[in-house]
Amino acid sequence: MSTRYFDCIIIGAGASGLMCAASAGQRGRSVLVVDHANKVGKKILMSGGGRCNFTNYFVEAENYLSNNPHFCISALRRFSQHDFLALVHKHQLEYEEREHGQLFCRHSSRDILNILLKECQEVGVRIETRCKIEQIVQLEGDKEPRFQLQTSTGPLACHSLVIATGGPSIPTLGASGFGYQIAEQFGLPVVPRQAALVPFTLKGELLARAQALSGIAVPVEVSCRGQHFREALLFTHKGFSGPAILQISNYWQVGDAIEINFLPGHALDELLIGWQQEGSKAELKTLLGRHLPKRLVNAWLEESTATRALAEKPIAQLSKADIAALSTHFQHWRFVPAGTEGYKTAEVTRGGVDTDAISSKTFETKQVAGLYFIGEVLDVTGWLGGYNFQWAWASGYCAGQYV
Repeated sequence: MSTRYFDCIIIGAGASGLMCAASAGQRGRSVLVVDHANKVGKKILMSGGGRCNFTNYFVEAENYLSNNPHFCISALRRFSQHDFLALVHKHQLEYEEREHGQLFCRHSSRDILNILLKECQEVGVRIETRCKIEQIVQLEGDKEPRFQLQTSTGPLACHSLVIATGGPSIPTLGASGFGYQIAEQFGLPVVPRQAALVPFTLKGELLARAQALSGIAVPVEVSCRGQHFREALLFTHKGFSGPAILQISNYWQVGDAIEINFLPGHALDELLIGWQQEGSKAELKTLLGRHLPKRLVNAWLEESTATRALAEKPIAQLSKADIAALSTHFQHWRFVPAGTEGYKTAEVTRGGVDTDAISSKTFETKQVAGLYFIGEVLDVTGWLGGYNFQWAWASGYCAGQYV
């Protein structure tokens, strides 16, 4: 079988890979995108509950984690959320804004995938699925091609090779650590990886309590390592989930304690004193039930020996010590997760190819000419809320300008 040559071959037909393909194709480059899966853009299709939270109105470098926090700045400026919105408007996609500036498709995630595929089609990009990469060889000398690829569909060769394989999060969609293997093959450092934007698991009595409250969602403020997020927490059969938990999981390390405020926007001690001054004769749990689900109030009062005895106590009988204990218990409650649910349910992977080995302008590796890494495979991890897709668009577009 004869070798097929392309100016650029992109491994990975996800968000960053398709964006890079369209960007390179617009420059007249011959581009082939290959993916081992049977369909392209699987993560796009399932994201945002099938509505794809494709970007955010407010994107800053502070919304990303990396060993080099400055690495993402250049790309995010050169292809901003407003640039992607211009593409959305070009294709007349209907979208809606939700809280915290998050932008979702009004109808279906497929609308975003269709935009990318149409952009690729217009510039002659070829896309091949069910193509497994068996070997990558860097050819010596200055002549073309630079890379030879052995694949399940035949030999390929190219001038520029782009790795857009993502991380191992959600393996049921075909995700793997293949991109890290390629990095290691070419001697690039890889930052240790962890599941991120992922629910926490619990054990023992705390797990039993969470299971009893499974399905209840409440607005909270969570804190860890100096980071704070005010979003919803969801009790599950395995522990804690919901946007607040997913956000703080980006910063959590094994053994860290998480602090939760179940009454954000309130000062519980002031509420309790106010009820006393009003002369309320109601029990504590009844009054707390005005602000929190009653099942949660009852379970949380039972969670601590110090608060258990206060559950049915008339509010007027609470001492200063009681009020302080309740305030701490509901607004500064701390726990150490048993762990996370892992890559099976993680939305992204923290860590990845060390950005110190990559040009922040071109995304080409500093030691291997013609080899590029983009998207989630890099050590750049965004918050929940469209930030990871914006990183995919930005890194893909910028690399496409140079491949």
